[in-house]
Amino acid sequence: MTASNAIAGKAPPHCQVDPLVDLRGPEDPPWDVYLTGTVFLDIIFTGLDTAPVRGTESWARGMGSSPGGVANMATALARLGMRTSLAAAFGDDHYGEYCWDALEQGEGIDLSPSRTVPGWHSPVTVSMAYEGERTMVSHGHEPPPEEPAPDCPPRARAAIASLTPGKRAPWIEQAVRKGARIFADVGWDDTGAWDLEGLPDLKHCEAFLPNAQEAMLYTGADCPRKAAHALTRHVPLAVVTLGAEGAYAVDGRTGETASVPAIEVEALDPTGAGDVFVAGFVTGTLADWPLADRLAFAGLTAALSVQEFGGSLSAPGWSEIGAWWRQVHSVEGQDKAALKRYAFLDGLVPGERARPWPLRRAVPTIGFGRST
Repeated sequence: MTASNAIAGKAPPHCQVDPLVDLRGPEDPPWDVYLTGTVFLDIIFTGLDTAPVRGTESWARGMGSSPGGVANMATALARLGMRTSLAAAFGDDHYGEYCWDALEQGEGIDLSPSRTVPGWHSPVTVSMAYEGERTMVSHGHEPPPEEPAPDCPPRARAAIASLTPGKRAPWIEQAVRKGARIFADVGWDDTGAWDLEGLPDLKHCEAFLPNAQEAMLYTGADCPRKAAHALTRHVPLAVVTLGAEGAYAVDGRTGETASVPAIEVEALDPTGAGDVFVAGFVTGTLADWPLADRLAFAGLTAALSVQEFGGSLSAPGWSEIGAWWRQVHSVEGQDKAALKRYAFLDGLVPGERARPWPLRRAVPTIGFGRST
């Protein structure tokens, strides 16, 4: 598995909506979004009444397997119509083969910058969902280092990075030089320093999307909204996710702010919801939507994702978004302010008679249909 069947400049095969259709031109980069990171095989248990108790055995009522890690965001982007290119190492095993096929054949993601590493096994995460939260156990090894290909990163409208405290990722500056707009989230600072100076690549970013706790720790602010404003001294656009309270964003270039409450849904599995939120926000930004619409769309896609198994294959497509929009319109006495908040969907979602593409969903295990 060293080449990709995705065609540069072509939309994912299953996508019914191209949010950038009015913005595309012959001189555009071949890809809308570039990502790099680690692909895991996720095994998700749902339907647990409580957290597992030491010394006991717990049975889950549901189970799903799907690509995870950076695959969560790559899949979410592709399902929203973004032409997505992913650079990742894949394990030289059945798990790696399954993940490669699911992303390339199933989602139309370009894997030409990716590689299969001989003799290296796929990282695995077991996620247990209960009481609206999750607990995860992971295992894996760093893949052998390899110099990036001459065209890596490829030209793209945007790139998404996960910043690591105290470390610089040279590819981010390379992507900026090729014209990419950088959107970044951040991992937990195990050192406890929480110093923005320890994020050297933040200076290359257009948008920074931490959660509320991370934003407050990095800025010393006593509330997430103050933290978002403080972050705009370091990055043009700050988006802070607030969990059950939604999200808040500040554009330091214009002074514009936006706040959107979370959509209440019954969560089956929250794995990857944060990645889907970022994918939704990046999609709206590249489509030049107003800040409030981008924030609302990101929250909506994240909310829809938690109603399915698994991080990557739980991401919604435009059929699911359209079905949700029609369903909320059908509810008598619906809040007019809420309907107005999502009115931008009217010109985007496919009609009720549009043929829904059968999106892949997480399955209990992999390898069905193999001959013995």
